[in-house]
Amino acid sequence: MSRKLVVGIGVVLLVLGGVWTAQGLGYLKGSFMTGQQLWTTIGLLCAAAGVMLLIPWPKRR
Repeated sequence: MSRKLVVGIGVVLLVLGGVWTAQGLGYLKGSFMTGQQLWTTIGLLCAAAGVMLLIPWPKRR
C-alpha cells in the first residue's frame, strides 16, 4: 500500500476514534452514542489503530 494511503486511513481512524470516544464519554451530545460505554471502547480502539498506522515502521527486507 502507498504510504500516503496508510497515513490518510490513519488520520481518519484517529479522528473518528476521537469523536466516538467523546460521544461515549458524554462530551458530545445529541446522538444515540452519547453516554454509552460501548462507543467509548470502540472509539479508543479505533484511535489506537489510527495511531498505529501513523507510526513509521521499519521496512522489511
